[in-house]
Amino acid sequence: MPTEPRSSPATLRIRRAAGVFVALLAVSSSSSTSSAASAQVLGERYVTQADGRGRFALFAGGRAAPLHVDSADWPGVIRAAGDLRADLGRVTGAAPDLSVGGSLGGGIARRVVIIGTIGKSATIDGLVRAGKLDVRGVAGRWETFVIQTVDRPMPGVEQALVIAGSDRRGAIFGIYDLSAQIGVSPWYWWADVPVQRQTALYVTPGRHTRGEPAVRYRGIFINDEAPALSGWAGATFGGFNHRFYEKVFELILRLKGNYLWPAMWGSAFYADDSLDARTADLYGVVIGTSHHEPMLRAHDEWRRSGSGPWDYTSNDSALRAFWREGARRVGVNESVATVGMRGDGDEPMTQGTATALLERIVADQRRILGEVTGRDPSTIPQVWALYKEVQDYYDAGMRVPPDVTLLFSDDNWGNLRRLPTAADRGRPGGFGVYYHFDYVGGPRNYKWLNTTQIARVWEQMRLASQTGATRLWIVNVGDIKPMEQPISFFLDYAWNPSAIPADRIPAWRRAWAAQQFGAGPAEPVARVLGEYERLASQRKPELRDTATFSASYDEAARNAAAWSRLEGDAAAIRDGLGAGYRDAYDQLVLHPVRALANLDALYHVVALDRLHARQGRASANGLADSARRLFARDAELTRWYNERIAGGRWNHMMDQTHIGYTYWQEPPRNQMPRVDLIQVPAAAELGVTTDEAGQLVSVDADGIPANGP
Repeated sequence: MPTEPRSSPATLRIRRAAGVFVALLAVSSSSSTSSAASAQVLGERYVTQADGRGRFALFAGGRAAPLHVDSADWPGVIRAAGDLRADLGRVTGAAPDLSVGGSLGGGIARRVVIIGTIGKSATIDGLVRAGKLDVRGVAGRWETFVIQTVDRPMPGVEQALVIAGSDRRGAIFGIYDLSAQIGVSPWYWWADVPVQRQTALYVTPGRHTRGEPAVRYRGIFINDEAPALSGWAGATFGGFNHRFYEKVFELILRLKGNYLWPAMWGSAFYADDSLDARTADLYGVVIGTSHHEPMLRAHDEWRRSGSGPWDYTSNDSALRAFWREGARRVGVNESVATVGMRGDGDEPMTQGTATALLERIVADQRRILGEVTGRDPSTIPQVWALYKEVQDYYDAGMRVPPDVTLLFSDDNWGNLRRLPTAADRGRPGGFGVYYHFDYVGGPRNYKWLNTTQIARVWEQMRLASQTGATRLWIVNVGDIKPMEQPISFFLDYAWNPSAIPADRIPAWRRAWAAQQFGAGPAEPVARVLGEYERLASQRKPELRDTATFSASYDEAARNAAAWSRLEGDAAAIRDGLGAGYRDAYDQLVLHPVRALANLDALYHVVALDRLHARQGRASANGLADSARRLFARDAELTRWYNERIAGGRWNHMMDQTHIGYTYWQEPPRNQMPRVDLIQVPAAAELGVTTDEAGQLVSVDADGIPANGP
């Protein structure tokens, strides 16, 4: 295994000495200190460590209150109740009892946590009928929950903490909201975020709710997933199977999302593993397919079993049969069907705008949905993705039935291309947004690291919210890692945009940092994250090269210095963290800072090398050596992430190449940028002695010796 890459408060420093800019890599010492408990990112805090009047003792005196859920409730609610039990065990060291079904009477416990769905849980419904549980603003809503303490809910029970959901995901979100309150990050598994042990947990009295989500369907798109995520999933789970998706579904639900476009590069969610769809239904996650995968069939399925060309003008009967199977296979599982059609391989379907053809395709697809399900197609959730040239159809006047959601897109770089106008609004299917944190295509891919500035996400999605595009938000997140922070922000904002006005973005970032690393380092971590976003978003790393910032003036030097300071700040924070937090910190903060700082330094030093070589300066040769060391360090940083962090648990997650692009597609391997060397004349050629040659000094225009003091 590789050793940890070297770092210091200025891991890369450019020093001017003996006429050479030297890249210095230094080693820093480390220390371990404790960190504070995690915090809730949004909303009120209703869990405390202090007892008080009317507070429910979730954990006190070494014992946790037992959990109860009715056996007739949704399987996903019962499963999530098991997650709450495990979370309480992580935080307190004493997992509570969990009863599924049975009576709560007869003094089963003085205090109990009751979990359930209104209309599915006899216990919950009984409390409502008895006037003990207030479900106003919850019952009949979409994915809404209330957490409320109830005194003497039934004979033999002194006090209950009730988690009641308006529907199955409402109850699940209530469960995970409590998990976050006690200190379990949604990223506990996906980023190795530890929990801080607590000796007491109390829930304050009153009604605790987050209301109804502003966006109906909120989710992520796993895309462009090779080589990183595919390599990791293959090594960890044997591929993109139901065991992999269990972890994805749990993450989405803990982040209060509900929707997924599954991995699709050579994968087929419904075909690869027969348990994939059943697992999604168990967890309660809505499945869709991407903008160019109509009727819930993966693109790769046509390659495997399709007959003839992907062309509706010449092969419509085969395509209809293919789509019919997709509708049949989904069955009653909750889904959103993509309608319409793009060309094979996410290409334009035709030259020009074949409006009549696409209208016929949509009509045929809807007829298939109705015939297979026996339902009115207007009652089946559908989406038409107006991505790239498909928006031209809409702009040219093409319309689909009003129950179909119109999914507008950004330009692949975070700028929304179109939003609903006043004349558009009022359609039952509403509008949504397909957004990108990751992209493969022209003019160049960006897949390697997070380069998203959440203030920009806020600005663009605020426009979507204000103009009524709130039926569906989906974001291309590439490999999931390392997009952890922007994924959290996107789904938090989708739940309640009004909770995060512009002036609360820094507070959100601090709260997110506290959730992962504790309250103590939250402020400095948030500053590092904010500066990283600013620097990283200036230009995607795949688009950076030696000409991105001018080496002839001080632009490149200022940028390199900013990255150097940031890396120093990030390394200093790590030194102050407890050892238990370092794996999470290395993934979420330190590695992306180090990796981009190193890449920026590489391009800066190569640019200086070429400049000095053109000027005939001997310093070019030393700069070339420094550049080679920085290129080697990039590989070292990759190995460190893959093989060292969390004991190599995330091996392959940094396999993405990122140096040496020559066109839109990634290079097969990282390529060292060209460096220039000059032939330094010997002393005899200069007509001086060796000692005299060593004393020669050339002076720059600013009067500073170029080759030494």
